[in-house]
Amino acid sequence: MTLEIITPEKTVFTGEVKLVQLPGKSGSFEILENHAPMIASLKKGRIKIIDGDKNVSYIEIVSGTLKVQGNKILILAG
Repeated sequence: MTLEIITPEKTVFTGEVKLVQLPGKSGSFEILENHAPMIASLKKGRIKIIDGDKNVSYIEIVSGTLKVQGNKILILAG
């Protein structure tokens, strides 16, 4: 699935991923392939990204909004 993380200043991440773990307003949650469409609010925390080679990376955010649709994840982060 494709992940794109955008801030007002720049695109922070674009690429193919296997798993994304996010700091949701109601608690941490994960997105895997073929996830149901959703929109969610994000709070301050760390986004965990695992790619196809099982490499793990982290991106810190202050807040954000998530959209998942058709194996495409878009995060508008602050």
